[in-house]
Amino acid sequence: MRRAMIGLAVLMSAFAVEASSQPPANIPPGLESFIGYSFPSDLTAAADADRIAWIETARGVRNVWLASGPDFKARKVTSATEDDGQQLTGLVFSGDGTRLAWTRGGEHHGNYRAAGNLQPNPASSTEQQHMWIWSAATAGGAPVKVAEGDAPALSATGKLAYIKDDQAWTADPTGKGKPEKLFFDRGRVTDLTWSPDGARLAFVSRRDGDHSFIGIYEGPDKPIRWMSPSTAWDENPVWSPDGKRIAFSRRTSNGGAPRPFLRETPQPWSLWVVDTVSGEGQAAWRSPKTLEGSYPGRVPDGLFLNWAAGDRLTFRAELHGWAHLYSVPASGGEATHLTPGNFMVEHVALSRDGKSLLYSANTGASADDDERRHVYRVPVDRAAPVAITTGTGLEWTPVSTGANGVAMIAATTATPPRIHLSGTGNGGLGRALDAGNPDFPSAQFVVPRHVTFKAADGTVIHGQLFAGRGGAAKKPAMIYIHGGPSRQMLLGWNYSGYYSHSYAMNQYLASRGFVVLAVNYRLGIGYGRAFQNAARGGLAGSSEYQDIVAAGRFLQAQPEVDGERLGLWGGSYGGLLTALGLARNSDMFKAGVDLHGVHDWSRRSTRFAEPQGYEKGEWPDMAKIAFESSPVAAMKTWRSPVLLIHGDDDRNVPFDQTIDLARRLDAESIPYEELVLPNELHDFQRYDSWRKSDSATVRFLEAKLKP
Repeated sequence: MRRAMIGLAVLMSAFAVEASSQPPANIPPGLESFIGYSFPSDLTAAADADRIAWIETARGVRNVWLASGPDFKARKVTSATEDDGQQLTGLVFSGDGTRLAWTRGGEHHGNYRAAGNLQPNPASSTEQQHMWIWSAATAGGAPVKVAEGDAPALSATGKLAYIKDDQAWTADPTGKGKPEKLFFDRGRVTDLTWSPDGARLAFVSRRDGDHSFIGIYEGPDKPIRWMSPSTAWDENPVWSPDGKRIAFSRRTSNGGAPRPFLRETPQPWSLWVVDTVSGEGQAAWRSPKTLEGSYPGRVPDGLFLNWAAGDRLTFRAELHGWAHLYSVPASGGEATHLTPGNFMVEHVALSRDGKSLLYSANTGASADDDERRHVYRVPVDRAAPVAITTGTGLEWTPVSTGANGVAMIAATTATPPRIHLSGTGNGGLGRALDAGNPDFPSAQFVVPRHVTFKAADGTVIHGQLFAGRGGAAKKPAMIYIHGGPSRQMLLGWNYSGYYSHSYAMNQYLASRGFVVLAVNYRLGIGYGRAFQNAARGGLAGSSEYQDIVAAGRFLQAQPEVDGERLGLWGGSYGGLLTALGLARNSDMFKAGVDLHGVHDWSRRSTRFAEPQGYEKGEWPDMAKIAFESSPVAAMKTWRSPVLLIHGDDDRNVPFDQTIDLARRLDAESIPYEELVLPNELHDFQRYDSWRKSDSATVRFLEAKLKP
């Protein structure tokens, strides 16, 4: 066996996850200055007060921040100082803005739960970890630990409901008294939503994995009231402003003949409006039975269903081939297309007065704006969008601050994201609310260039090219492959913390003399529904892999690139395609770093359970096609060395995917190194884990691809 070994110092940093955040002695020069920025996320606004809040993560230390009008001076609500790996999520205001609540702990990026519902412990604490609801008065004072639970929901008057053990609970948000279960439900309770007056609580009851209901809890002495129950999935409940009706989405659940495996079929859905007293209602709108009319389940962040002014429902769908905004009368009627054009809409928020929607989109005056995000406003009843931000920066997550004010997160190619406040609806980017990252090495960043190239079947593929430092000499080159696959890398910092980190790493590799190409392969977002739902993608044939080969050939044609020194790196789905490239084309790709990738689709997918009943559909052929779409099917042609990086508490891609690949690499005498992070999750929760992963990545690539 020709297994490459890591030196003793590397092994010590690779397999021991310290509780402290002391840097390893062998960290590459300057790396920490590139990845040690602070990152704001989860920006939210009070419904009836001039207050915004967000979560800031700085070198693994997470804190809640708050800013209140009229001056909106930013201040910390919490005072954490440790890189403990415990997430802060679910940040919400009470309607009147007097109180905040959030969750500390848990795994909110995972697709499944750990055995025994154990909560993550990425810092390897000797104490078992739990999820806790925390709360704080916005007027000041220390935050309080309220109760064990998740997904807090505060009413207009500050009453708290939350989820514990898949049931609805309540507690005094000031931490006084004893938490109580609100009611029992046979299903798994989610999506707690208070009525406008705070007297009733709507929720989703997920039943038996094949249907769900919308219920309303009205008090301990009244039975649950069910809203027009059916055999479908009912989700996304929103109240009418007067509290007399509820709207929700309804989509087809399981059942019927087995669906095709190798081709997409329409999945129609509808919007329903129901009287909250009788529980009876009707469909306000039904989608067409076309592919474009299918429920937008693969578009990140969901439907964005709102009950807007003028008794209209607003939502996001792909009826015109792109993720766009629409509105329909709550009484029923045709949908109005609010955002026409060849771009996608994300990060949607209803204005304070309910008359307009704020959103981000990859469109603008520049042809390169399809690789950025800018903020827009559109009325809820007509297609009249107005740009709030423009230029070469990136802006996202707009929220309404009242009187047409807008807060958002913004960045450039060189300056990391910060919270900005625009005083008027069309007032541009506005002022930053904090000092940002004053010591950040922005001068060392290159401006990435938007490039396009064609795959073998003629599909146009987009990417961002980072020029490597080091003059005219030919340089090694890296292809960065994002995960998802429903993601898009941008011409600058990303609204995802995971992909902002990837952007910083691509910049660091460029500073070390690598030419880097971040490729937006098919199945990703930003280029229309047809691109995202490409035929024979993923486990049905890996048609997206041809885009990675095309990226390699594009790089080989660049005069500054040494075409014999190409590498791959990526995480999750990017890890899958990294491994696929090394397995199928070691002649082109000479080394790779595979972070928590899928390696055998036939082991990964839950779609391989044999259908119950007589009809089997395409099931007998599915496992064979999925296996042949996987890296492990091409082990006989794999020759290039690989670095495998994985946390063993990954709840998206099981750790056994990497165990299985390592044994296959052993069997074929293929050189590999491994960095295992005990107790880490899919999206590494500790800065220390990222620092170790990045250090190992840089050392490996430089050893394999530099002379």
